[in-house]
Parts: sequence; C-alpha cells; structure tokens
Amino acid sequence: MVLYDVPAPAKINLFLHVIGRRGDGYHLLQTAFRFIDLCDSLDFETRNDGLIVREGEHLAGLAEQDDLVVRAALALQKSTGVTQGAQIRYKKNIPSGGGLGGGSSDAASTLIALNRLWGTGLTRSELMQLGLSLGADVPVFVYGQPAFAEGVGEVLTPLSLSERAYLVVQPAQSVSTAGVFSSPDLTRDSPSVTMSVFTDWQTINAADKGLESIPLFGRNDLESVVFAKYPCVSEVAVWLERQGYNARMTGSGACFFVEFSTLEQAAVHQQQIICKMLDRESENAATVQKTWACSGLFDHPLRHWISS
Repeated sequence: MVLYDVPAPAKINLFLHVIGRRGDGYHLLQTAFRFIDLCDSLDFETRNDGLIVREGEHLAGLAEQDDLVVRAALALQKSTGVTQGAQIRYKKNIPSGGGLGGGSSDAASTLIALNRLWGTGLTRSELMQLGLSLGADVPVFVYGQPAFAEGVGEVLTPLSLSERAYLVVQPAQSVSTAGVFSSPDLTRDSPSVTMSVFTDWQTINAADKGLESIPLFGRNDLESVVFAKYPCVSEVAVWLERQGYNARMTGSGACFFVEFSTLEQAAVHQQQIICKMLDRESENAATVQKTWACSGLFDHPLRHWISS
C-alpha cells in the first residue's frame, strides 16, 4: 500500500512567552500555534521486511538517528509491535533552523500516515503522547488545529482564529533551538496570560476591517537571545522594521512573519521585498534568503485522518 503527497505544514508562533523553568530544565511556555500552507511533502510505501528506509535530496549530512521522520516511524513500530516497515520519500520546502517546525511537522505527519497505512489504530491522544517523546512541538501537529499552548508546549487548548495571511521571511542563517534555550541570557519570567486575553485581542483586531498589516499580540521572548547570537537574523529584523513592517520571529528563529488581512496583500509585499533583494545596493537585502506569501490554515490537512 502507498500514500502519496502527504502534507506536513509549517507552523508559526503568533506569540511566545517564557514564563518559567521546570526542575528538569524544560522551559515553561505560553504560545499560540497556527499552521500555514507552506508544506513539506512525504510519500509512504509499506515494506514487508520491517525496515524504515528514507529517500530525499536534503538527506546529505542528516544522520538517520537524528532524522525525526525515521525516529517517528521506529517509535510507532515499537509502541504497537507492528512488523511492517516503510519506504519514505520526502521533499523539503520548510527551511531547517527557521522556527517553522518543519522537522516536528514531518514527524507528526509520519505518525499519522503510518498509523493509517499500517492500521495500528492509535487515537489522537496516543499519537500525541508518542509525539511528545520526539519533541515538544510534535503534539500540536497531531492535535491538528490552531492551539493555545502551555506547559512545555504540550498542554493544548483549541483556538478559533480569523482568516489571515502571512508574509514569511527567511534570513540567510539557521538557528539552533537548543542553543537558544540554554543561553544564560534568556529571561524566563514573563508574566502568565490567560487565553481569553489573547482571544479578546484577536477579536478586537478582526473587527477592524480597515487593517492591512495586523498588530501582533505580546512578543517572542527568544528574539533578544537570537539577535545577540546570530547577527544576520538581527540585521533582517532591523531591515524589516526600516521597511515599515511589524515583523515577529517565529519559534526560536530564524524566520520572521508579518500578518495581513488577505493573501493578496501578503503577495504584494512579498514582491516588494523581492525587488529590494534584487537591488544589490539595497541595505541588508542580501541577508534575506527567501520569502513566502502563505495562508493561515484553520485545520491541519491530516486532522481527520485520526480518531479522537
């Protein structure tokens, strides 16, 4: 059996506050996740020999033991006792080290797809628990809808969000998540907020139909650490501000997003940035590697592949 073109969407953190740290070193967060239609794509084919075999142009330099797709498949095999294997081919569109959750999304789509292909029958909550062993962001992709997240990111409450589009900007630099969270300069004492404060903010701004670029709630507490450690990311932040954009870094970086009311607006501003990138005399333009105009998703495309 085969599943073709299984999507693994990127996520953005609409805000990200670090409110504390547990005794085991994990950080306590509050954040809002939203999926966007920038996606990796995976193909799955069953194997009778039990092996997990991967294919893809991006695999050079990525050891199997570090590949979340392989780890997800092996974890599902081990937890269910299934004897089947899988041939997995995937195409990466989400940049690594960009704060867009590409690796976590690939792992979640692998769990969901192989649960279906192998007929292992795990529920959403069981797959989320399995995903948490792979990484803190994996459960939200299995959860399958925009979410207000607390704890280390695994305590999820569904969010109802307005139709929005996003201009995503990738600096010519990737960021190590572990290095950011281990930094002694990271503040871990942001005050806790309730989900209602965030949703009220969203409702107020959704009611203003005259807005093009949307004001953003809260902040990303990781920005100051990333800007200090990664000059290229900091330069892009300054450059976007000079262009008049209310941009925010997503996750632990390096990518930024600007929120718009419509995809058409995001695409217009994307073209403006591309034109400035092509102008070699434009200040800091060369530090921008790539841009995307994306729609915000109301659900993960595989949400209904799992029984709740």
